[in-house]
Amino acid sequence: HLTSCFCSVQEAECAYTLFVIAIFWLTEALPLSITALLPGLMFPMFGIMTSKEVASAYFKDFHLLLIGVICLATSIEKWNLHKRIALRMVMMVGVNPAWLSLGFMSSTAFLSMWLSNTSTAAMVMPIVEAVAQQVISAEAEVEATQMTYFSGSTNQALEIDESINGQEANERKEKTKPVPGYSNDAGKISSKMELEKNSGTNSGNKYRTKKDHMMCKLMCLCIAYSSTIGGLTTITGTSTNLIFAEHFNMRYPDCQCINFGSWFIMSFPAAIIILLLSWIWLQWFFLGFNFKEMFQCGKPPTAKQKACAAFIKQEYQKLGPIRYQEIVTLVLFIVMALLWFSRDPGFVSGWSALFSEYPGFATDSTVALLIGLLFFLIPAKRLTKTTPTGETVAFDYSPLITWKEFQSFMPWDIAILVGGGFALADGCEESGLSKWIGNKLSPLGSLPVWLIILISSLLVTSLTEVASNPATITLLLPILSPLAEAIHVNPLYILLPSTLCTSFAFLLPVANPPNAIVFSYGHLKVMDMVKAGLGVNIVGVAVVMLGMFTWIVPMFDLHTYPSWAPPISNETTP
Repeated sequence: HLTSCFCSVQEAECAYTLFVIAIFWLTEALPLSITALLPGLMFPMFGIMTSKEVASAYFKDFHLLLIGVICLATSIEKWNLHKRIALRMVMMVGVNPAWLSLGFMSSTAFLSMWLSNTSTAAMVMPIVEAVAQQVISAEAEVEATQMTYFSGSTNQALEIDESINGQEANERKEKTKPVPGYSNDAGKISSKMELEKNSGTNSGNKYRTKKDHMMCKLMCLCIAYSSTIGGLTTITGTSTNLIFAEHFNMRYPDCQCINFGSWFIMSFPAAIIILLLSWIWLQWFFLGFNFKEMFQCGKPPTAKQKACAAFIKQEYQKLGPIRYQEIVTLVLFIVMALLWFSRDPGFVSGWSALFSEYPGFATDSTVALLIGLLFFLIPAKRLTKTTPTGETVAFDYSPLITWKEFQSFMPWDIAILVGGGFALADGCEESGLSKWIGNKLSPLGSLPVWLIILISSLLVTSLTEVASNPATITLLLPILSPLAEAIHVNPLYILLPSTLCTSFAFLLPVANPPNAIVFSYGHLKVMDMVKAGLGVNIVGVAVVMLGMFTWIVPMFDLHTYPSWAPPISNETTP
């Protein structure tokens, strides 16, 4: 009987489908979302699943959660709440270059917890670019003033026309309109911003000194990397987290251990450590780590620091007093986060216990939909008209967001891509391919668990540099789950680090959209990103490995094979 050595016809057909989709996702010969529709074509033709069964896999609980989150993101960006938060956080940390970069990293990471990584980077980068140009301008003005004092004449070459700088900053802001969603269309983003590489502020003589150039590189990479690191923290922060949660809850419905609260408690310490270590690494790599300059007690700020602080304060004042729409959006944002945390915290009973007759019915998507609906109901402003008698009357109201605005932000391509991943996972189960792969990988059980985790984490981190993050995690989850079951290891032991490492696409401009956005500003070369990103990659994998053997172990009891996972088969692999 050869079925134990060789897969059956259905398993082979499913493996062929998986192979074709993997090649198309890696090469992007077709758009990612179009490739994700291939299971709907190939599975019915191979007799693996009916067309009706495949179609039902394309819309899950994940999509409802995504809709609610995008409603929140649309309102935040429409009413400029994100800009107010970013500028306020930077104002709190001061204008010393090291602390300024940490301030931008902190605010970007915080925003990325709730908005897409792409939108966050596209929103913060124009502010960072304007601040960097202001610092360079301030230094030039100081030198020009000194030369005027000594020579009695002004060196025109060192004067900076602030009005031109301001105009160029505004133009850049228009060009870097936030790109909604989580897609990995780096090429599209790069070409969209190609004009910026030839803009006036990016001319060859814009850097007075090498230190100015290094500072611009540092600020760019701080935004790119912190927008990715911040997305690790919440289950809605990036699409890879959502894909993992949906796959895990579908494959192991009896677990009920992955929710917004448990994910945050698990990933928040890791994200904070990675963020701080990345800041130290980037600071040392580009500017050196001078503790004297960082902790200058009682020393007055320099001219460039004063100019930088003035610019940030000016940008914040332009926003004016906080408006009614921003307050309502902020309140809904806080309510959504609190409801997510308190649904089922684990250490106490959450509000889901109020619906004990229907356990497991209310999920994080229930909260997201409830709050998302309110954005369409709560009025943002009244619409008025003037009657023939000259009286102004209200005839309608405009909600916080409209359907047209929501549609422009909704990443439909990601919705289809994730649906294709679910269909692929269902096909692997139905055909028996998952079980066959698991049996073939069972000899890996002789390796130490830490080595298996390290190998899978490095594999994922390498693959995600050349393939999109959602495609990588969607492709590997159906393979890693049966691997964990076959070697009798808690599936979370392998799936959690692999999911987190999928986001570590730090090496190349095309690896993810935030990298492409900051690269388009013309300050960086590919080798700058490769060298700096390699250090951040090592930091990320090391911190995830540390977490898997310290604070995460007791959270999910990782040392024991859980009852919610499939029982171990007694079959042996020849």
